[in-house]
Amino acid sequence: MNSHIMKRYAALLRRRLQDLEALDAQSAESRGPVELDQQSVGRLSRMDAMQAQAMAQETHRRRVLEMRRIGLALRRIEDDDFGWCVRCGEAIPEGRLEIDLAATLCVTCAR
Repeated sequence: MNSHIMKRYAALLRRRLQDLEALDAQSAESRGPVELDQQSVGRLSRMDAMQAQAMAQETHRRRVLEMRRIGLALRRIEDDDFGWCVRCGEAIPEGRLEIDLAATLCVTCAR
């Protein structure tokens, strides 16, 4: 892969990482504890709030995993290992990388 494409991929990964960090910061409050205030919130409303909290926590968990994958992809770019399958050592097709820039396996090994 040429250096122009690698720089483009690195820029896309950094932009995605920034977007994820911003989204995570915006949703921090929704992951916090649900207050028990029986005067203003009924049982069903509290259950809804707890469900929303659980969904926000799961979304956070998935964001963190994606941020880690992106960080590893950026490290592979720095080490000139980006675009190579970590299992068999073959090149990962650019089409696959366009879909998932953090892919670590070629199509054959991913099966």
